[in-house]
Amino acid sequence: MNQSDSVPSVTETAATGETAEIFADIRATLGTSVVNLIWRNLATLPDALRWTWSTVRPLYLGAAAPHAEAVRRTLSLPALPPLSVDTLSAAGLDRAALAAIGVTLDSYHHTNALALVVLSALLERYDPSPGEAARPSATVSAAGATELAALPLLSELTPDVQRLIAELNGFGEDTASFLIASMYRHLAYWPPYLAIVRTLLAPLQADGRLHALTNEARMLGRAHGRALVNRLAPDDPPASLEQALASCRLFVEHPIARMTGICALARRATPE
Repeated sequence: MNQSDSVPSVTETAATGETAEIFADIRATLGTSVVNLIWRNLATLPDALRWTWSTVRPLYLGAAAPHAEAVRRTLSLPALPPLSVDTLSAAGLDRAALAAIGVTLDSYHHTNALALVVLSALLERYDPSPGEAARPSATVSAAGATELAALPLLSELTPDVQRLIAELNGFGEDTASFLIASMYRHLAYWPPYLAIVRTLLAPLQADGRLHALTNEARMLGRAHGRALVNRLAPDDPPASLEQALASCRLFVEHPIARMTGICALARRATPE
Protein backbone atom coordinates (compact mmCIF):
# COMPACT_ATOMS: atom_id res chain seq x y z
CA MET A 1 0.00 0.00 0.00
CA ASN A 2 1.33 3.43 -0.98
CA GLN A 3 1.67 6.00 1.81
CA SER A 4 3.30 8.71 -0.34
CA ASP A 5 -0.14 10.04 -1.36
CA SER A 6 -2.29 12.09 1.02
CA VAL A 7 -4.45 9.01 1.71
CA PRO A 8 -3.68 5.29 1.48
CA SER A 9 -3.66 4.15 -2.13
CA VAL A 10 -2.59 1.43 -4.53
CA THR A 11 -0.16 2.77 -7.11
CA GLU A 12 -0.71 1.91 -10.75
CA THR A 13 2.63 0.14 -10.92
CA ALA A 14 1.82 -1.97 -7.85
CA ALA A 15 -1.69 -2.95 -9.01
CA THR A 16 -2.20 -6.60 -9.88
CA GLY A 17 -5.05 -8.94 -10.81
CA GLU A 18 -8.54 -7.44 -10.78
CA THR A 19 -7.27 -4.07 -9.53
CA ALA A 20 -4.87 -3.75 -12.49
CA GLU A 21 -7.67 -4.73 -14.89
CA ILE A 22 -10.02 -2.10 -13.45
CA PHE A 23 -7.30 0.55 -13.56
CA ALA A 24 -6.72 -0.27 -17.24
CA ASP A 25 -10.46 0.02 -17.93
CA ILE A 26 -10.61 3.36 -16.11
CA ARG A 27 -7.77 4.72 -18.26
CA ALA A 28 -9.41 3.46 -21.46
CA THR A 29 -12.91 4.67 -20.56
CA LEU A 30 -11.81 8.14 -19.44
CA GLY A 31 -9.27 8.54 -22.24
CA THR A 32 -6.42 9.41 -19.91
CA SER A 33 -3.09 7.86 -19.07
CA VAL A 34 -3.42 8.10 -15.28
CA VAL A 35 -5.77 6.71 -12.64
CA ASN A 36 -6.85 9.44 -10.25
CA LEU A 37 -6.31 9.13 -6.52
CA ILE A 38 -9.98 8.50 -5.69
CA TRP A 39 -9.86 5.15 -7.54
CA ARG A 40 -6.47 4.23 -6.12
CA ASN A 41 -7.79 4.97 -2.62
CA LEU A 42 -10.92 2.86 -3.17
CA ALA A 43 -8.61 0.00 -4.18
CA THR A 44 -7.45 -0.20 -0.55
CA LEU A 45 -10.97 -1.10 0.64
CA PRO A 46 -12.34 -4.64 0.22
CA ASP A 47 -14.38 -4.84 -3.01
CA ALA A 48 -14.92 -1.05 -3.04
CA LEU A 49 -13.09 -0.36 -6.30
CA ARG A 50 -14.89 -3.11 -8.22
CA TRP A 51 -18.33 -2.13 -6.92
CA THR A 52 -17.92 1.64 -7.31
CA TRP A 53 -16.48 1.44 -10.81
CA SER A 54 -19.06 -1.07 -12.08
CA THR A 55 -21.85 1.07 -10.60
CA VAL A 56 -20.78 4.38 -12.19
CA ARG A 57 -19.12 3.10 -15.39
CA PRO A 58 -22.35 3.41 -17.47
CA LEU A 59 -22.40 7.13 -16.70
CA TYR A 60 -18.87 7.57 -18.00
CA LEU A 61 -19.88 5.81 -21.23
CA GLY A 62 -22.12 8.69 -22.26
CA ALA A 63 -24.84 9.86 -19.87
CA ALA A 64 -22.52 12.01 -17.75
CA ALA A 65 -20.81 13.90 -20.57
CA PRO A 66 -23.52 16.55 -21.20
CA HIS A 67 -23.94 17.09 -17.45
CA ALA A 68 -20.19 17.57 -17.01
CA GLU A 69 -20.16 20.04 -19.88
CA ALA A 70 -23.10 21.89 -18.31
CA VAL A 71 -21.06 22.23 -15.10
CA ARG A 72 -18.12 23.63 -17.06
CA ARG A 73 -20.37 26.14 -18.86
CA THR A 74 -22.37 27.14 -15.76
CA LEU A 75 -19.55 27.73 -13.26
CA SER A 76 -19.19 31.43 -12.52
CA LEU A 77 -15.48 31.79 -13.15
CA PRO A 78 -13.96 35.01 -11.77
CA ALA A 79 -12.14 37.16 -14.29
CA LEU A 80 -8.39 36.61 -14.56
CA PRO A 81 -5.89 38.45 -16.75
CA PRO A 82 -4.81 36.16 -19.59
CA LEU A 83 -1.20 35.03 -19.69
CA SER A 84 0.73 35.76 -22.86
CA VAL A 85 3.18 33.44 -24.59
CA ASP A 86 5.85 36.12 -24.12
CA THR A 87 5.22 36.26 -20.37
CA LEU A 88 5.53 32.51 -20.02
CA SER A 89 8.56 32.43 -22.33
CA ALA A 90 10.28 35.06 -20.20
CA ALA A 91 9.66 32.76 -17.21
CA GLY A 92 11.57 30.01 -19.00
CA LEU A 93 8.59 28.09 -20.41
CA ASP A 94 9.18 27.27 -24.07
CA ARG A 95 6.63 26.02 -26.61
CA ALA A 96 7.21 22.39 -25.66
CA ALA A 97 6.57 23.18 -22.01
CA LEU A 98 3.40 25.12 -22.87
CA ALA A 99 2.16 22.19 -24.97
CA ALA A 100 2.74 19.76 -22.08
CA ILE A 101 1.08 22.14 -19.62
CA GLY A 102 -1.87 22.42 -21.98
CA VAL A 103 -2.24 18.64 -22.20
CA THR A 104 -2.15 18.43 -18.39
CA LEU A 105 -4.77 21.14 -17.92
CA ASP A 106 -7.02 19.66 -20.63
CA SER A 107 -6.86 16.21 -19.04
CA TYR A 108 -7.87 17.46 -15.60
CA HIS A 109 -10.47 19.85 -17.05
CA HIS A 110 -12.05 16.85 -18.78
CA THR A 111 -11.93 14.37 -15.90
CA ASN A 112 -12.70 16.67 -12.94
CA ALA A 113 -16.18 17.70 -14.06
CA LEU A 114 -17.00 14.12 -15.06
CA ALA A 115 -15.94 12.79 -11.67
CA LEU A 116 -17.90 15.56 -9.95
CA VAL A 117 -21.24 14.64 -11.54
CA VAL A 118 -20.69 10.87 -11.64
CA LEU A 119 -19.65 10.46 -8.01
CA SER A 120 -22.28 12.98 -6.94
CA ALA A 121 -24.86 10.67 -8.54
CA LEU A 122 -23.51 7.79 -6.46
CA LEU A 123 -23.78 9.89 -3.30
CA GLU A 124 -27.30 10.99 -4.20
CA ARG A 125 -28.29 7.32 -4.48
CA TYR A 126 -26.67 6.03 -1.29
CA ASP A 127 -25.77 9.07 0.82
CA PRO A 128 -28.17 11.89 -0.13
CA SER A 129 -27.47 14.31 2.72
CA PRO A 130 -24.56 16.64 1.79
CA GLY A 131 -22.20 17.28 4.64
CA GLU A 132 -18.63 17.10 5.79
CA ALA A 133 -16.93 13.90 4.71
CA ALA A 134 -14.97 11.78 7.09
CA ARG A 135 -11.33 11.05 6.40
CA PRO A 136 -10.77 7.58 5.02
CA SER A 137 -9.42 5.25 7.66
CA ALA A 138 -5.69 4.63 7.60
CA THR A 139 -6.63 1.05 6.73
CA VAL A 140 -8.67 1.88 4.31
CA SER A 141 -12.89 17.50 -24.60
CA ALA A 142 -14.14 14.38 -24.52
CA ALA A 143 -10.64 14.12 -25.77
CA GLY A 144 -8.79 11.14 -27.09
CA ALA A 145 -6.30 9.41 -24.82
CA THR A 146 -3.87 11.91 -23.37
CA GLU A 147 -0.43 10.99 -22.13
CA LEU A 148 0.65 12.77 -18.97
CA ALA A 149 4.06 12.67 -17.39
CA ALA A 150 4.49 10.32 -14.46
CA LEU A 151 3.03 11.77 -11.27
CA PRO A 152 6.01 12.85 -9.14
CA LEU A 153 6.14 12.10 -5.44
CA LEU A 154 6.10 15.15 -3.20
CA SER A 155 9.31 13.89 -1.62
CA GLU A 156 11.00 14.11 -5.03
CA LEU A 157 10.28 17.85 -5.28
CA THR A 158 12.44 20.61 -3.88
CA PRO A 159 11.30 22.10 -0.55
CA ASP A 160 10.29 25.40 -2.14
CA VAL A 161 8.09 23.64 -4.71
CA GLN A 162 6.56 21.51 -1.96
CA ARG A 163 5.69 24.66 -0.01
CA LEU A 164 4.26 26.27 -3.15
CA ILE A 165 2.04 23.23 -3.79
CA ALA A 166 0.91 23.24 -0.16
CA GLU A 167 -0.09 26.89 -0.44
CA LEU A 168 -1.90 26.38 -3.74
CA ASN A 169 -3.65 23.33 -2.35
CA GLY A 170 -5.25 25.48 0.35
CA PHE A 171 -6.75 27.85 -2.22
CA GLY A 172 -10.51 27.36 -2.37
CA GLU A 173 -10.40 24.73 0.39
CA ASP A 174 -12.24 25.02 3.70
CA THR A 175 -11.34 21.91 5.70
CA ALA A 176 -9.58 19.08 3.83
CA SER A 177 -6.32 20.61 2.65
CA PHE A 178 -4.46 17.41 3.54
CA LEU A 179 -5.70 15.99 0.21
CA ILE A 180 -3.10 17.19 -2.29
CA ALA A 181 -4.63 17.80 -5.71
CA SER A 182 -2.79 15.66 -8.27
CA MET A 183 -2.89 18.45 -10.86
CA TYR A 184 -0.44 20.54 -8.83
CA ARG A 185 1.97 17.61 -8.61
CA HIS A 186 1.75 17.09 -12.36
CA LEU A 187 2.41 20.79 -12.96
CA ALA A 188 5.42 20.67 -10.62
CA TYR A 189 7.54 19.81 -13.66
CA TRP A 190 7.24 23.54 -14.44
CA PRO A 191 7.69 25.46 -11.16
CA PRO A 192 7.58 28.90 -12.86
CA TYR A 193 4.11 28.09 -14.16
CA LEU A 194 2.92 27.08 -10.68
CA ALA A 195 4.35 30.32 -9.30
CA ILE A 196 2.52 32.39 -11.93
CA VAL A 197 -0.76 30.55 -11.26
CA ARG A 198 -0.29 31.20 -7.55
CA THR A 199 0.11 34.93 -8.25
CA LEU A 200 -3.06 34.95 -10.38
CA LEU A 201 -5.15 33.06 -7.83
CA ALA A 202 -3.95 34.74 -4.62
CA PRO A 203 -6.33 37.75 -4.86
CA LEU A 204 -9.29 35.41 -5.51
CA GLN A 205 -8.33 33.38 -2.45
CA ALA A 206 -7.95 36.49 -0.31
CA ASP A 207 -11.40 37.87 -1.10
CA GLY A 208 -13.25 34.55 -0.87
CA ARG A 209 -14.06 34.08 -4.55
CA LEU A 210 -12.26 30.72 -4.74
CA HIS A 211 -14.23 29.40 -1.77
CA ALA A 212 -17.44 30.56 -3.44
CA LEU A 213 -16.37 28.79 -6.63
CA THR A 214 -15.79 25.54 -4.74
CA ASN A 215 -19.22 25.76 -3.11
CA GLU A 216 -20.86 26.45 -6.47
CA ALA A 217 -19.15 23.38 -7.96
CA ARG A 218 -20.40 21.25 -5.06
CA MET A 219 -23.98 22.41 -5.59
CA LEU A 220 -23.83 21.93 -9.36
CA GLY A 221 -22.37 18.46 -8.88
CA ARG A 222 -25.21 17.45 -6.61
CA ALA A 223 -27.87 18.91 -8.91
CA HIS A 224 -26.53 17.10 -11.97
CA GLY A 225 -25.88 13.98 -9.90
CA ARG A 226 -29.57 13.81 -8.98
CA ALA A 227 -30.42 13.81 -12.68
CA LEU A 228 -28.14 10.81 -13.24
CA VAL A 229 -29.14 8.57 -10.34
CA ASN A 230 -31.43 6.38 -12.43
CA ARG A 231 -28.62 5.68 -14.90
CA LEU A 232 -26.44 3.97 -12.31
CA ALA A 233 -26.00 0.19 -12.48
CA PRO A 234 -25.53 -0.90 -8.86
CA ASP A 235 -24.76 -4.44 -7.82
CA ASP A 236 -25.04 -5.67 -4.24
CA PRO A 237 -23.02 -3.20 -2.12
CA PRO A 238 -19.83 -4.47 -0.50
CA ALA A 239 -19.30 -4.69 3.24
CA SER A 240 -17.04 -1.64 2.86
CA LEU A 241 -19.88 0.50 1.46
CA GLU A 242 -19.83 3.03 4.31
CA GLN A 243 -16.07 3.56 3.95
CA ALA A 244 -16.33 3.76 0.16
CA LEU A 245 -19.04 6.42 0.37
CA ALA A 246 -17.02 8.38 2.93
CA SER A 247 -14.06 8.33 0.55
CA CYS A 248 -16.19 9.41 -2.42
CA ARG A 249 -17.76 12.22 -0.41
CA LEU A 250 -14.37 13.43 0.79
CA PHE A 251 -13.00 13.62 -2.75
CA VAL A 252 -16.15 15.03 -4.35
CA GLU A 253 -16.67 17.82 -1.82
CA HIS A 254 -13.02 18.81 -1.59
CA PRO A 255 -10.32 18.24 -4.24
CA ILE A 256 -12.69 17.38 -7.10
CA ALA A 257 -15.07 20.29 -6.49
CA ARG A 258 -12.19 22.65 -5.74
CA MET A 259 -10.13 21.71 -8.79
CA THR A 260 -13.09 21.69 -11.19
CA GLY A 261 -13.14 25.47 -10.82
CA ILE A 262 -9.44 26.17 -10.34
CA CYS A 263 -8.37 24.05 -13.31
CA ALA A 264 -10.94 25.85 -15.47
CA LEU A 265 -9.47 29.19 -14.36
CA ALA A 266 -5.90 28.14 -15.14
CA ARG A 267 -6.90 26.65 -18.47
CA ARG A 268 -8.75 29.83 -19.53
CA ALA A 269 -5.81 32.07 -18.55
CA THR A 270 -3.16 29.95 -20.27
CA PRO A 271 -2.57 30.44 -24.00
CA GLU A 272 -3.16 27.51 -26.32
